Amino acid sequence: MVTTQAGPALDGDPYSAGCATRRILDRIGDRWTVLIVGVLGEGDARFSELGRRIEGVSQKMLTQTLRGLERDGLVRRTVYPEVPVRVEYALTDAGRTLLEPLRALQKWAIEHLPDISASQTAYDNPE
Repeated sequence: MVTTQAGPALDGDPYSAGCATRRILDRIGDRWTVLIVGVLGEGDARFSELGRRIEGVSQKMLTQTLRGLERDGLVRRTVYPEVPVRVEYALTDAGRTLLEPLRALQKWAIEHLPDISASQTAYDNPE
């Protein structure tokens, strides 16, 4: 892989340690990203609404994940100059392209939950 002054080349080989595609896969494979994109797929949302909808996410992780998604161009943050200030998050066009593959993963997880649960039980309780 060739490295430029701007950073790693975009060679498209996620198996290469320095490839930028690996960082993209890390971002979109993160559990909070999957859940945030899912909620924003239903429409724009404020920070507090995202926090309520995604049980278990801390404010710190929600903030970090939203910032990363915004940096990557997957989420747009809009600040409305009101009193108090209102901030909303929305998927960008690029972010919306994630909805179909993430929904496919969600469907797969739901369909295979009984088999995976049974496998986990068998593994954790050998006879």
